[in-house]
Amino acid sequence: MSKIYAIGDVQGCAPSLKSLVKKLPSTSKLIFLGDLVNRGPDSLGTLRYLKQLQEDKRIECLLGNHDLHLLAIDAGLRKSKGLDTIQSILDAPDRAELIDWLRHRPMALSNGKVLTVHAGVLPQWDLQQTIECAQEVEKVLRKKNYRDFLANMYGNTPNKWSNSLKGYERLRVITNALTRIRFCTPAGMMEFESKEGFEKGPEGYIPWFKTPKRKTCDALIYFGHWSTLGLVRHENVIGLDTGCVWGGKLTAMKIVESGKPSDKLETIQVAGYDHPLRM
Repeated sequence: MSKIYAIGDVQGCAPSLKSLVKKLPSTSKLIFLGDLVNRGPDSLGTLRYLKQLQEDKRIECLLGNHDLHLLAIDAGLRKSKGLDTIQSILDAPDRAELIDWLRHRPMALSNGKVLTVHAGVLPQWDLQQTIECAQEVEKVLRKKNYRDFLANMYGNTPNKWSNSLKGYERLRVITNALTRIRFCTPAGMMEFESKEGFEKGPEGYIPWFKTPKRKTCDALIYFGHWSTLGLVRHENVIGLDTGCVWGGKLTAMKIVESGKPSDKLETIQVAGYDHPLRM
């Protein structure tokens, strides 16, 4: 059986990406945990390379907040920010093809025991509901009028899940949970400003994966998004954003498909990008 690896945030670091792929078995399947582009030196090269790998059925790529940011800019709904490195994609002759490919990527994947997601999940969601919620967003992103969703995607409210949520408010909460969450209250009220480590959240807030009675606690979850944590293992939760774009490393970890990891988890890393603005 081929091995499957989860890979943390690439963020346009094409040299590190290609170096890591060369280190992995050629028969393996790779799942990239989102934030494929932006901030790194070659977002265009990264996207083209990943698209080719996906067409060869070697990989799947989840959507992260930076990838959605690119879609919104492409749609004319947002402007580039100072640290963005996605202009090369917007200027590319294959821009439309790349954007179309990107918006058809999943928001989360699961085999029923293991979950891969960019940022995290809300404590009220079990594994099935997480995938169903992800599919709601995937469905609207793949429609011809997907720009309507992108125009209503941003915002920090509502900041808590309710099964009664409808329309763009419902889709916004789902998107924020899957691509932006770090801290929330035990009841699942999200906070989006804090980006530091475990103990740096606002009073009353804790990392999403430490919430008591989280309904996905029996699933093995691989996530990215939180580079200040580095490589994380907390019970059945594994964080793989090891700050590739900020001079850290790009990390791949073998996925334990049974959902029951042993103490030793196969991990492969390569050097990241020496960003000129890193601290």
